[in-house]
Amino acid sequence: MKKYLLYLIPAFLVLSYHSYCQATDPVFITDSLDKYVSRALQAEQIPGVAVCVVKDGQVVVMKGYGVKEWGTSDLVDVNTLFMIGSNTKAFTATALAMLDKEKKLSLNDKVTKWIPEFKLDNQLAGEQAIIRDLLSHRIGFQTFQGDFTYWKSNLTREEVIEKMGHIQAPYPFRTRWGYCNAAFLAAGEIIPRVTGTTWEDYITDKIFTPLGMTRTLALTAEMPAASNIAAAHDIVRGKLIKVPYCVTDNLAPAASICSSVNDLSKWVIMLLDNGRYGNTQVVPEAAIGETRYPHSILGTGGSLFNKGHFDLYGLGFELQEYEGRIVVSHTGAVTGFLSSLTLVPEERLGIVVLTNSIRNTLYYSLNQEILDAFLGLPYRNYSHYFDSLSQQAASRQLILEKQYRDSVAHELKTTLPAEGYAGKYFNEVYGNMLVKLENGELRMLFEHHPGMYAKLESLGGNRFFATFSDPEFETAVFPFTVENGKVKDVTVKVADFIEYTPYVFKKTD
Repeated sequence: MKKYLLYLIPAFLVLSYHSYCQATDPVFITDSLDKYVSRALQAEQIPGVAVCVVKDGQVVVMKGYGVKEWGTSDLVDVNTLFMIGSNTKAFTATALAMLDKEKKLSLNDKVTKWIPEFKLDNQLAGEQAIIRDLLSHRIGFQTFQGDFTYWKSNLTREEVIEKMGHIQAPYPFRTRWGYCNAAFLAAGEIIPRVTGTTWEDYITDKIFTPLGMTRTLALTAEMPAASNIAAAHDIVRGKLIKVPYCVTDNLAPAASICSSVNDLSKWVIMLLDNGRYGNTQVVPEAAIGETRYPHSILGTGGSLFNKGHFDLYGLGFELQEYEGRIVVSHTGAVTGFLSSLTLVPEERLGIVVLTNSIRNTLYYSLNQEILDAFLGLPYRNYSHYFDSLSQQAASRQLILEKQYRDSVAHELKTTLPAEGYAGKYFNEVYGNMLVKLENGELRMLFEHHPGMYAKLESLGGNRFFATFSDPEFETAVFPFTVENGKVKDVTVKVADFIEYTPYVFKKTD
């Protein structure tokens, strides 16, 4: 999660569309849900939210709140499309588990059996990696490592897989969990090698169509032509703005699906009924079991208020013990959208929350509130708790950024003249970068992100305050290394939301 800034949304923008609440539903659902969401929309500056609850094979809540685009009166309904980000991963893992049960591949197959060109910097790991390793984030990478290179970039899927081979994994193979979007892309690209059908067509034909998910889009390329779709939003220096949709088709098996609570209710009903939907076994029961089999250890568990004893990862799903139940879940974050999906198989309970703002906690807190309500646990007001933490983090970030901007205003002298920092740079993972001096301003231009730049302003010496033209990449301090009066390299850091790992670009001219 990133930092958050907040201010009010008028209450008239909150509207519920459909509700199927039953008399036996928890009081929070029957009496408090609308008020809770309305208050969070105002407090967290969220344009729109859609929520669905499935219990015992039936939809008991399905509602839309707020608007698709801030500043309009175009209301969210149950068929409004939201990008679901990493909730895409469960579809990819399920598809590969289906192929495993059809004996068209084995989840224990080496990746190189299907993608011979697949390599990792750790040669032995690249040769030994199996499909399960890709789907359970255990190839040795740090969480999000490499994502700056891929995210919103012009790289193809094939080029992303090739770039993986240049990343120096900080952890030994299979020893630690590290969330890896590119690994899920590689896993998804095994599907066309096996079936002769693209990932997007296979997912559509084998999952979307049998479930009647007629409005769900597999690719972001389909979004401009779609109807009833929520706009993406971000908050930049306290102001809520509409931002362009994130094109994620080069990472499609990890993050590209766009759907509605109405369509996702069918996916949830099927998952809770061990692969059956209506009278049809859409997914083999054994394939559902594969996705819920623990592969990686995330932690010892625990929760903010209630009991939890372990936190594991299956294939495309997180697995937790919570108050004596197994909870199967995942979240999704993509430019302008946050989502959550939670299953409690023993209770036949499923929860979906979709939001069209990248900076909110409601996607998680509402999910948790509904979960506690159905488990008979006390009301905790998670939204207030996490919103307070977000405001504190946002305040700290604003203070820090102001300090840097105040330093910039003093026009502190650099060690070298401005043109001394200009030139060509290279990073083994990312590729080429150019620092260009134009009209007295230094700008950093990136080979795989055409149209995006980072403005560099002196903090004195060899340090610069960098502001990315794309607000999602945020701001940072870039230090240059100077030896014998010449630049040797520069360290580039983007927002943690995109990648934690810094990049060292060496000067090449």
